[in-house]
Amino acid sequence: MGLLDGKVAIVTGAGGGIGRAEALLFAREGARVVVNDLGCARDGSGASREPADRVVEEIRAAGGACVASYDTVATSEGARAIVACAVAAFGGVDVVVNNAGVVRDRSLLKTDEEAFDAVMAVIARGAFNVSQAAAQRMVEQRRGGRIVNTTGVAGLVGTTGRAAYATACAAVYGLTRTLAIELKKHGVGVNALAPIARTRMTDDLPMFATIGDDTLGPQFVAPAALFLASSASGDLTGEVLAVAGNKLSTWRMHESRGVVGDDPRTPWATDEIRKRWYEVSRSVGEG
Repeated sequence: MGLLDGKVAIVTGAGGGIGRAEALLFAREGARVVVNDLGCARDGSGASREPADRVVEEIRAAGGACVASYDTVATSEGARAIVACAVAAFGGVDVVVNNAGVVRDRSLLKTDEEAFDAVMAVIARGAFNVSQAAAQRMVEQRRGGRIVNTTGVAGLVGTTGRAAYATACAAVYGLTRTLAIELKKHGVGVNALAPIARTRMTDDLPMFATIGDDTLGPQFVAPAALFLASSASGDLTGEVLAVAGNKLSTWRMHESRGVVGDDPRTPWATDEIRKRWYEVSRSVGEG
């Protein structure tokens, strides 16, 4: 028996890279898969049915059940169409992996409004749109579900040359935490993946000049997605699981120990903040 036997899974951006690896693994584990991909270039331009169709052929050749979806995640109409595709083909939806993404390699000073909006529309708004449409169906079904969002380390610690991308990834982190709180009462677990892998989105980065797919390819990310998408993760929700080759870790936001002023009616003076900055910023457990 597979970990996803009887489940219906939607994987966005499944025409290549990490999404393809996730869709193939989910199908091998018994899921009926909606392979969603607009088929655009990595900057979001253009469209083609070929990437999604190619993955569908792979899954069916291996004996799996799947359908292709070519709708965009960037609009609520597109997201509803993706979920409707799952319902029409397989009767419902149990798992969503929000993996679709685009990138514009531009620094803050070189990022125009069009580039910013294009990246945000797919990564941040796309995750929101598909999660919303799928969650509405999951709540109606009354059998719980799993949502796995894809963020990036760039959104957690920052980066250079990808201002819009880092902003979008940070938004996905906030979305994940919020949905985990809101949907827990409905039995829907919501977690995020923060993968570092060589794909068409990243293969021109300097760090991948000497690193091959054999040590940092999408095949390392797919099992982590399966863990979060299946009963193997139990009631885990609100977590960010990072995958970098054979390394796993989690990312969490922590508040410092902090300092409380002497008088609750007196605001802090700027100079006093400067003098006591170490106390303000020190970590829990730090001397």
